[in-house]
Amino acid sequence: MELDDSAVNDLVSLGLSRYEARVYLALVRRESYTAAEAARAADVPRQRVYDVLDALVRRRLAVLRPGRVAAFSAVAPELALARLMAVQRESLERLNAASAALATALLPVWSDGRTHTDPLDYIEVLRDPRAIAERFDSIQEQAARELLSFCKPPFVAPPANDEGIRTVRRLRRAGGTARAVYTHDALGDAEVLENVRRFAAAGEESRFAPSLPLKLIVADASLVLCDMPDPVAGTQATTALYIEHPALAGCLRLAFLSVWEQARTAPTPGDDRVDGRPNTRP
Repeated sequence: MELDDSAVNDLVSLGLSRYEARVYLALVRRESYTAAEAARAADVPRQRVYDVLDALVRRRLAVLRPGRVAAFSAVAPELALARLMAVQRESLERLNAASAALATALLPVWSDGRTHTDPLDYIEVLRDPRAIAERFDSIQEQAARELLSFCKPPFVAPPANDEGIRTVRRLRRAGGTARAVYTHDALGDAEVLENVRRFAAAGEESRFAPSLPLKLIVADASLVLCDMPDPVAGTQATTALYIEHPALAGCLRLAFLSVWEQARTAPTPGDDRVDGRPNTRP
């Protein structure tokens, strides 16, 4: 018979190598083969066939017949397959025992892990300006419904903040809200003022206040990024907090809305002063 690929594959699934499977299937074709004959019949490289035949003998799937030229015979298929299945069963039993032991060892560890919580696992402390800028970009990207900002210098984002512009447009298209409160200093800074205009054109609502307590961004009443200026080292040393905590975010959202209600919209051409400052229309 021709060597059947499906039979080869079945023997491989029972633990034989592909060469071993091919040689065994060749051996069952007649009473005995020399090594050279087995190599030709099984289409196995001659330099490999000796190792393959030795392996089949060790597995008790073939029998060596000594003589002037050694020959090899296949063990009856039903006996050979029974021996392969016995090996597979023993392997499966070992795996079952190992799996049960591992499950027993890991279950208490897993159970303890379910009850362990880090009290600060929802707070990330950031001091590197680049890391702060990356988190700023991240919170803008994650905003799905609402983005609220207290904007005051120094700014961590590039002046143009193209990512922020895209976020505002995306929120507005989805029916969401983007609001920002700037300090009055923005009215005298041409670069910042131009950025305010660009955000307004994208759909951001903006207002102005004499001062802001800190820089803050709140997304969807669940994510917060705020700075914590060092009161001793001065304004140049800043620690930022990235917080995923809906309760705290909700409180800071209320604080934002309180400042928003008291802040003024951009000055109109008819005004000549804003809170003691010369009027500059954005």
